Amino acid sequence: MGRNYRNCSKTSRVPRRPFEKDRIDAELKLVGKYGLKNKREVWRVGLVLSKIRATARELLTLDEKDPKRIFEGTAMLKRLTRLGLLDDNKQALDYVLSLKTEDFLDRRLQTRVFQLGLAKTIHHARVQIWQRHIRYEHPSCRHSARTNPHLETSN
Repeated sequence: MGRNYRNCSKTSRVPRRPFEKDRIDAELKLVGKYGLKNKREVWRVGLVLSKIRATARELLTLDEKDPKRIFEGTAMLKRLTRLGLLDDNKQALDYVLSLKTEDFLDRRLQTRVFQLGLAKTIHHARVQIWQRHIRYEHPSCRHSARTNPHLETSN
C-alpha cells in the first residue's frame, strides 16, 4: 500500500464545552429547522463561518489602501455575493462579520428545494436529493444564487 501524502484538515470543530445547555438547545433547533442529519453538520458550517470571519477581521486591521486588503477583500465579497450570502448593497467587510450560521444553512440545496416547494417537508427534500430525484449530488452543498432557476426534479 502506498502512503497518503495529502494534507487532510478537519472539516468541523467540536465545541469547547460539551454540556452547555444553551448551545445544545440552539443546535438542536437548527438541526430540526434545517433537517440536518446530526450536529456535526452545524459544527461544519460554524467552522467555515469562523474562518471567513477571521479572515475578514484580519483584513479589517490592515490600512484601507493596503493592496492585500483591497485584493483579498474584494475577492471575498465577490465570492460571498456569488453564493448569495451578501446582497449587492452590502459590499463591505463589516457585513461579513454580521453573517450567521442560519445565513449559510439557508443556502443549502436541501433548504432551497423545500423553499421552492419541490418537497413537502425539509426531511423529504433530503430524501429526494439522495434518491436523485433532484439533480444535484449532496444536500449539504452550498447553493449559489445563480442556480436557483435550474433546480428541477428528474422524472
